[in-house]
Amino acid sequence: MLPPFKSVPLKDRTWPDKRITKAPRWASSDLRDGNQALVNPMTIEQKQRVFNLLLKCGFKEIEAGFPSASETEFSWIRGLIEKDQCPDDVWLQASLAESRLVLSPAREELIRRTMAGVRDAKNVIFHMYNAAAPIFREQVFGNSKEQTIALAVKHVKLVRQLVDEAIARGDRTKWQFEYSPEAFSQTEPEFAVELCNAVQEAWFAGKDKSKEAPIIFNLPATVEVATPNNYADQIEYFCRNVKDREHIVVSLHTHNDRGTGVAASELGLMAGADRVEGCLFGNGERTGNVDLVTLALNMYTQGVSPELDFSNLEECIEVITQCNDIPVHPRAPWAGELVFTAFSGSHQDAIKKGFHHRKADESKPWQIPYLPIDPADIGMTYEAVIRVNSQSGKGGVAYLVQRALQLDLPKKMQPAFYQVVQAISERTAKEITGDDIEKAFRASYYFGEQHSGRFDLVDYSFATGADGKKTFEGTITDNGEKQSIRGDGNGPVSALLNALNSAFDGSAHNLEVREYSEHAIGAGSDVKAASYVCLVDQKSGRSVWGVGVSTDVTEASLRAVLSAASNAAVPADRRMSEIEDVVIGGRV
Repeated sequence: MLPPFKSVPLKDRTWPDKRITKAPRWASSDLRDGNQALVNPMTIEQKQRVFNLLLKCGFKEIEAGFPSASETEFSWIRGLIEKDQCPDDVWLQASLAESRLVLSPAREELIRRTMAGVRDAKNVIFHMYNAAAPIFREQVFGNSKEQTIALAVKHVKLVRQLVDEAIARGDRTKWQFEYSPEAFSQTEPEFAVELCNAVQEAWFAGKDKSKEAPIIFNLPATVEVATPNNYADQIEYFCRNVKDREHIVVSLHTHNDRGTGVAASELGLMAGADRVEGCLFGNGERTGNVDLVTLALNMYTQGVSPELDFSNLEECIEVITQCNDIPVHPRAPWAGELVFTAFSGSHQDAIKKGFHHRKADESKPWQIPYLPIDPADIGMTYEAVIRVNSQSGKGGVAYLVQRALQLDLPKKMQPAFYQVVQAISERTAKEITGDDIEKAFRASYYFGEQHSGRFDLVDYSFATGADGKKTFEGTITDNGEKQSIRGDGNGPVSALLNALNSAFDGSAHNLEVREYSEHAIGAGSDVKAASYVCLVDQKSGRSVWGVGVSTDVTEASLRAVLSAASNAAVPADRRMSEIEDVVIGGRV
């Protein structure tokens, strides 16, 4: 059995009553922590793609890497500086790895190498860290608390000396210093404060703090070993007890070993932190760093501008997955390909109704069932919102028909077409795509020039008798052969039905209207009418639907009748087989 984590002695914690009301300072670690976690580290070309993406997303602090780690890292950072690729308001963060700092006999050389790597940069955050947790002090380095503090202070003073020398030479670089008590989440809270106070004294020694950039204390959950509320307690304890809080920036760097890296960062911000380090989509060591996309968009759903631009999330996904060779999980928050997708029938129906409700007043804040964010805001499309398998419902199918064909199916028609789609889905045992549904609809109702049923309209006219009844006279095709028909009725639909029943004397069955509805498509001079007719065969009791669209309302209704009559003329099982052949083809 593993020992449980120790709670923080913080009885009067205040963070549970706080809310996140503004964006933190964001720092991307994709090029450092994210890169060192890859099986195949990024090439310079790939790093350049990611760097450009980070700038496009609005990051102002970018951890570029370890200049002292390798010639590739050194050359990469030098290239950014020498080619003047960093905007004036962007800070390059250069790190000095703990293992090299503590274990290498050439520690001073590595610090100087890092300084050389960032020479002449406009803005530099020099990041140094050493492990503070007892498990590292005792098992890895064999250091006491006093030795750990002494080591940190020694190297902070060296960095300060080199920065002062650069300033004295007239170098144009602006400097910030960042220190991380590595494995902070496993460190005694009081020792973390003691260590950082000593580092702060060494950095600001002999300086007027009011004229210096604040020191950044980055407090990593290097290994996530506790529930996120405990990390929040650690952050609040640190913020309360570290000296000169107004001259420091408290930064978070959470990992995801327990799967709660995002939650830990959110609670850490509530506990008083000012800054967050992480990676896009959480790519980092072991189970990953905090996912900055998730964290930022979580804020967005609460009306807080994250001050990062993820309006083209598809581009972010493409660049990061290609450069890291790590896919985004289809269920990953916000970015997964299935996140804005509903398969459940009840979910689909709720989403469809939500979109319909929103049409009444799109100026109101976004509120759609099951969609806490507008997919369009992050570059996603509504077409992907509802997808269909054998577990889906009629509402989702109707929604996709509406999106593809602008046809708002009558409520009583939806179950009929849903049965067609469900049958296809069960036969294939796979998801039915939007294209499949469109094909199935066109085939089911002879909708479109490529789908012809038994009957089609050629021309027609109506006359009104003294008794007010309508007389239909027209030409239709019967399996391609033209035929003149005539019939009477109370209106155009009943008159055409009378003509069909009379002309074919039962071969088209004895059909009567059960349901009829219509609606407009478009507006202005481009408006069309869509008509829906449900006919019932008085002999067999079978119900069939038909659809017609035309610029003329009467013609739309007549085409709907002929669509339904064509369905009635084919036995149900054979009709279903014909539709499946159109949609499935050779896939089964």
